[in-house]
Order: sequence, then C-alpha cells, then structure tokens
Amino acid sequence: MQGMSERQYAAHVGLSRGAIQKAKTAERLVLYPDGSINTAASDARRAETTDPSKTRKPPEPKLKPVPEAAVAAVGDTLREQGLAVPAIGGGTTFLQAKTANEVLKAQERRIRLQKLKGELIERARALSLVFRLAREVRDAWVNWPARAAALMAADLGVEPATMQRVLEKHVRAHLDELAEVRPDFR
Repeated sequence: MQGMSERQYAAHVGLSRGAIQKAKTAERLVLYPDGSINTAASDARRAETTDPSKTRKPPEPKLKPVPEAAVAAVGDTLREQGLAVPAIGGGTTFLQAKTANEVLKAQERRIRLQKLKGELIERARALSLVFRLAREVRDAWVNWPARAAALMAADLGVEPATMQRVLEKHVRAHLDELAEVRPDFR
C-alpha cells in the first residue's frame, strides 16, 4: 500500500470515513493504482475543489462573562505572590485563575491554622484589648501628677499644690491632644 487508507485519511483531514468515500466517488481525491489515497495530491485537489463557505468551522468556545471584581481579585492575588498578571482587558487565562484560586485557598488555610494556634485573634477582641489598655494608660497619667508633685516640689523647693496644678495642666493638655488622634482600624 503506497498511500493512506480511507480511515487514515479521514483521521488526517478530520472528516468522517463516509465523507471520504463520497469524495472518492466524486473523484475529488487522487488515488494510487492500488486504491490507496495519495495524501499530498488529494489535499491539494480538495483545497481547489472545496467551497470555503460550505466547510465546517470549529465551534468557538463558549465563555461565561466574569465580573471585573473577580478578575481584579485574581490579578491582586497573583501580584501579591509575584506572579505574572494579565494585561488590563487582556483577560485571565484558566491557568492564572486556577493559580490564584489555589493561592487564596492556601492563604485561608494558613489563617485558619494561625487562629487555631492562637497566633491570631478576632478584630473585636483586639479592639477591646487596645481600648482597655489605652484607658489604663490614660488613668495612670491622670493620677501621676498627684503622686509625683510632692517629690518634684521638694527637689525644686516650690509648694507641692502649685507643682501639682502645673503638672495636671500639662498632662491634661497632652491627653487632650492624644484624644484627637483617631487611628484607622480597617
């Protein structure tokens, strides 16, 4: 056998065996004397005689629309990990999206593990602890002039009541300045 069989040629051109048999009877294929198909010559003849409007085009892949927020989140995750980020409007490949998804799952697992180990605490609890600590520090500063005024007055040779008033004035002014500062807890 010099050329291809009908089956082999059908696989070669991506058609059914029945379509190859029809082309054979319509003499659109070049055959060797033994009945096998001359591949190169048959490909050329099929290209000349086939109407391009009647050829099947491969179906275009159906893509579901993806929200821009999801695409941006994928880009952010990839960027955080030092990986290549798709160009804006260029779309995200399946591999990039899958990589970002796996990275996010790993981050979630790490956070869950840190929580179980006690390395992370909840935000409300942290805010409560910081607030309580700040209140204790404020109360200590408010009470400090009464304790320190007598010692400082003795060192400086001034009246303890005057020293306490001056210290209280400056401590309260400083605490008022600190009260204006509002940290951003996001």
